[in-house]
This record gives sequence, structure tokens and C-alpha cells, in this order.
Amino acid sequence: MTTAPAPFATRITQMLGIDYPIVQAPMGWIARSQLASSVSNAGGLGIIETSSGELEAVRTEIGKMRTLTDKPFGVNIAQLFVRDPTIVDFVIEQGVRFVTTSAGDPRKYTQQLKDAGLIVFHVVPTLAAALKAQDAGVDGLVVEGGEGGGFKNPRDVATMVLLPLVASRIDLPIIAAGGITDGVSMAAALALGAEGVQMGTRMVSALESPVHDNWKNAILNAAETDTVFLNRFGRPGFRALRTELTTKLEHDDEVGMGVFAKAMDLYFGGDMESAIALTGQVAGRITQVLSTEEILHTTITECRSVLDRMRTFS
Repeated sequence: MTTAPAPFATRITQMLGIDYPIVQAPMGWIARSQLASSVSNAGGLGIIETSSGELEAVRTEIGKMRTLTDKPFGVNIAQLFVRDPTIVDFVIEQGVRFVTTSAGDPRKYTQQLKDAGLIVFHVVPTLAAALKAQDAGVDGLVVEGGEGGGFKNPRDVATMVLLPLVASRIDLPIIAAGGITDGVSMAAALALGAEGVQMGTRMVSALESPVHDNWKNAILNAAETDTVFLNRFGRPGFRALRTELTTKLEHDDEVGMGVFAKAMDLYFGGDMESAIALTGQVAGRITQVLSTEEILHTTITECRSVLDRMRTFS
């Protein structure tokens, strides 16, 4: 075990009741109790996914969370993948305090969730989306740059541009996502206006991540150029690890959801050509499989060190 650094106070930690403003991204099938509980136990916020559409499995995973951690955790509602019209009722029934909504209109679920007493953050890829979410009454934003892995706005904007732009126009608490993997990148996000960070690819490669070692090793061996943006002229876009399959798909005008038909063969079977491995450009900076505790604690320690060093500049 690493020595736990002192709590890092921001509006994010105060709202969510956590020690460190580090949130684990809600990756489909991956963001379940094994990974999420380890993040919460380490002082961050684990999030359980619903994008798999497997709500009974999700219900079971939330039940497991309550046996694995007594710390706060959240649930994500990815609107693009909602198959059950009672999804909001389902989430409210789970007794969680925090929800992120994504891949859809923030006006659809925000009020119902807030009326039930939940804290709601919406994931936004543009300033226009951020302003729309603010008008919908969300409590905060996850501002996600296009370098991050996963489902993307086809007109992607890098975190370095998007984050300070949104922060200059909106006073809501912001969690930065896209390109965040350590204390240096966390300090940069704070300097650009965030009060917390979300990690996706870093968590996919974590010791507690349930994905096959082939995916983790591919992240460790990746260069910063080893991701591909797919479906740039359709919706949704995807950022995925470069493989023979994704290289072939790179110039296709339309890449449909069929690319996930054999996702389980990749995620948990290790066949890297059977589907696409959603991964961010930050894979080029990840060189070790670390426990989530190591990731969070070293990130906070390094972030403080960077911020202290910056104070010496004149």
C-alpha cells in the first residue's frame, strides 16, 4: 500500500464527499464493481456504467459495490445507449448520490434526477453543449477533450482548447477529461479551470481493471500516435487503439455499432482484432500497470509538487 496523501479540497470533493477530485470514467462493461470500488476505496470516485444496457447485471454490480466499499460512488447514464425508458427510475432506486449523464440532451433527465436529490454532472464536448447543460440546471460538467478514448463528437476539440474556453464562460464545477493520466496532467487541468479530473485509459490499464492483459499491454506499448479517430463523418465518432482492424476502418465514411458485436472477445478474451479497443491518446504516456491506489496517490502527490513548483515562477 502507498502512503495516502492528505485530502485535496475542491468544490468537487466537497460536493461528492471524497478525498481526491479524481473520477474513474464509466467505460461500458469495464466500469463495474471490481474497478469502481477500488477507486472509491483509494479516495476517488468510482462510477458504474449503464451503457452496456445490461441493467440487471448493473443492479448486481451496485449491490457488490455496497459490500466492497463504504465510500461514495456514482452511476453514469449514457443516453445514446438507453434501451429501457425507466432508466432514471432504476438509477434513483439504487440510492446513489451522484450521476453523470452523457451522449445526449441534458434536458432529458436532469430535472427528474435532481428532484430525487441526486447531484448531476453532464459530459460536454463543446462550449455550446456546456451552455445547454448549464441552462438545464446541472450541478457541474465533465468537459471532455477529443483526445480521450471512447465515443466522441465528430468535430473534436482538444482539452487544451475546450477546457479554458468552457471555464471562461461557466462557473459550475468542472471535471476535466481527455489526456489525464498523472499529476502533471492533473495540474495542467486545474490551471486551465478544472476542479477535478476523470481518467479513462489510465483506469483501463489499472491492475484492478477487468480487461484482458492483451489490451493493457497494448496501451503500455502504444505511442502517442497509436490511436485512430473513426466515423468522423457520422455519429458517434470513436477514438480507439490502432490495430489492423481500426487502420482498415480509419478512412471509412461510416463505421456503425456493429464494430462492437464481438466486444467481449476483445475486452475479456484478448482478441485485439475482433472489435475496437476504445483508448485515448494518453496511452502514449502510460508505461506501467499500477493499482488504482497507486494511480490516485501518486497523481495527487505529483500534482501538489507541480503546483508548488509553479508558485516559484515570477
